Amino acid sequence: MQTSTEKFSDQQDHHSYAKPEEARVRHIALDLDVLFSEKILKGSAMLVIDRDQRDKPLRLDSRDLKVSRAEVSADGNTWSTTTFEIGPSDKILGALLTVQLPQNSTHVRIFYQTNPTASALQWLTSQQTAGKRHPFLYTQSQAIHARSWIPTQDTPAVRVTYSAKIRVPKGLRAVMSARNDPHQTVGTEYTFDMPQPVPSYLIALAVGDLEFRPISKRTGVWTEPSMINKATAEFSDTEKMVQAAERLYGLYRWDQYDILILPPSFPFGGMENPRLTFATPTIIAGDKSLVGLIAHELAHSWSGNLVTNATWRDFWLNEGFTVYFEHRIQEEVYGIERSEMEALIGKRELIREMADLHDKDEILYVDLKGRDPD
Repeated sequence: MQTSTEKFSDQQDHHSYAKPEEARVRHIALDLDVLFSEKILKGSAMLVIDRDQRDKPLRLDSRDLKVSRAEVSADGNTWSTTTFEIGPSDKILGALLTVQLPQNSTHVRIFYQTNPTASALQWLTSQQTAGKRHPFLYTQSQAIHARSWIPTQDTPAVRVTYSAKIRVPKGLRAVMSARNDPHQTVGTEYTFDMPQPVPSYLIALAVGDLEFRPISKRTGVWTEPSMINKATAEFSDTEKMVQAAERLYGLYRWDQYDILILPPSFPFGGMENPRLTFATPTIIAGDKSLVGLIAHELAHSWSGNLVTNATWRDFWLNEGFTVYFEHRIQEEVYGIERSEMEALIGKRELIREMADLHDKDEILYVDLKGRDPD
């Protein structure tokens, strides 16, 4: 069967410099130090690539990355230095990073560090957290912010598996949108593996004073210790939601579904990072009245994460189907009256928003060329 990536490989993504039809990233291996004092990530990204055109370089997206060296390899073991070039920076797209590839190269390793103002990285002081004792870092890669912390093909048309070694200050824990081992002793280095391919906007990292509590064998909550009891009680229906979604739409394919409750300063409702939804603590109301957000982010496990929009102009497909799935999950778990009430609230919000939109944006397939997809 033809995959969405292959089917839409010739559809131009106006928000990426990448040319995956020439060389396509298939796997990313991160090796990064989290430096809170400097507000940067520093280390390397090793990219495994498929090459359809052996005479072409590798074209990557970047934004304010300080690249010190690039290496290439035919087997991932023996490395040699290669040349690279960072093009002029665009205020929306960032800069094209071009890496020259010898004929037999299938691995590229880029040594770099991020900028303290990287758009994907949110550095919180201890005072901005619930516990007030430790700093916190989280990433927000959607829509095109992954390029500010990973040199890669930052387009939803390219899906990658990834692995990571993340080193953090003593006493903090790192978690990612990947396999997280809650039994791993809190230390200074954490390893991760994501075996299912995902678009770059779903690669996510958080570092802080975090505790895990299971809800079921495949669901659980990560949060600061002071919030763990409230969060676990609020989201106790998570396994019921997963089971309901499976009855409606088929097997949950991501193995684990955990929720990371971020510090109070998190400015979004939720982010559907696979295996680990990032969520705002404001949905902990004490009566489960706002857990529709969890139903929504869980629904993305099918519509968005499993089947992804090819470009950001197609994003209405991602969110449109997910809102529909969200209401069906709510109806299955809480009954049709709850679902209809949520739908009515959503309709009223839509009407209010439409009143302030420009005429050209009052359509599903919005023209985003030259515009920020956010």
